[in-house]
Amino acid sequence: MKVLLDLQHLNVATTGIKTYMVELAKAARKYPHPEVEWIFTHEPEVQAADKTYQGAKSKIQRLNYHLDYFRWKEFQLPDLVKKYKPDVLICPDFVSPAASLPCRRLTVIHDAFFWQMPENYPRWWRTYFLNLIRKGLKEDTQIITTTNYSKNSLLEYLGNDWPISVIYQAPKGLKAASDPQFLVKKHLPKKGYFVHIGTFDKRKNLPLLVNSFAQYLKQQPTIQKLVLAGGPGQSKQMNDFPVVEKLIESLGLQEQIILPGYLSDGEVKALYEGAFAYVFPSQNEGFGIPILESMGFGVPVIHSDQLALLEVAGGAGLPFQTGNGEDLTEKLILLDRDGNLRSQQISHGKERAKDFSAEKFIEAFHRIILNPTL
Repeated sequence: MKVLLDLQHLNVATTGIKTYMVELAKAARKYPHPEVEWIFTHEPEVQAADKTYQGAKSKIQRLNYHLDYFRWKEFQLPDLVKKYKPDVLICPDFVSPAASLPCRRLTVIHDAFFWQMPENYPRWWRTYFLNLIRKGLKEDTQIITTTNYSKNSLLEYLGNDWPISVIYQAPKGLKAASDPQFLVKKHLPKKGYFVHIGTFDKRKNLPLLVNSFAQYLKQQPTIQKLVLAGGPGQSKQMNDFPVVEKLIESLGLQEQIILPGYLSDGEVKALYEGAFAYVFPSQNEGFGIPILESMGFGVPVIHSDQLALLEVAGGAGLPFQTGNGEDLTEKLILLDRDGNLRSQQISHGKERAKDFSAEKFIEAFHRIILNPTL
């Protein structure tokens, strides 16, 4: 069985989709199947390092990227299908070619955000992108998604015209050496800070976390820091970074709340190793990779009771009511005061993290590749 994996989108992917694509490619090579031959459209590391369109800011730069993406999906990728004659084409970035193809398609649609939160996207871009997604859902197509929550959401918006299967992904393999000097430079004592890693998209609810942390400091001033690592939201409509900056300034918490920006793998690793707890206040997620990364490092997790996060945490996290700042503050205080609870969270989290591995990730793909009726 010959499988063609489309990795073009790695030239701009920065968050969860990038992790998904890179870890899928790594797992395909690390855990080969005797009946499956994998062909990559690009070398993952080389494509991820391509800076041509990364950080495009001007309208011309963004237009050039969209034209390049369209050419790839509608002309170059179909040409590669003709060249390699795969039995299966996997597109892990929502979009499959609109052209008719002589092979099965596995299209990964990670979440239903484009349908659920239209206000977070430019209207023209959302209309265009949803059109691309729908035109690629044709012929022998099977949708792959990340959680049962995402599956149910997609069924609501797409119906059941195409089979939808859930494959749990693997967290990012942080193989780089830890950079403990990062903690020293940022004046972060070990086990002396809460952490969140990710973009400042509005759905992440980071202003809620800042306000809850401020209330926590008034009632339980033992953990003195909060680290919000990551870059701005992915569009003007989605970006809460300026809101968070102004809020921190208005609260006078510039010394207590650290905004280090994007970090290297070594810095991320050090951040996890030294954290007291991870806090995930998001109002909507398709999966929630940081939950598993944190649990794998023995870091307890406080997360909103959003359905995907509850599903991924599997009872090993400490949930609070989504959008309820008072409840979040109470959970921050509870975890700080109750050492036994924190120890239990660490133990349960380590066990839960074992359920999500690169080997299980690729085995699930192999089952669907070899058994079209699954």
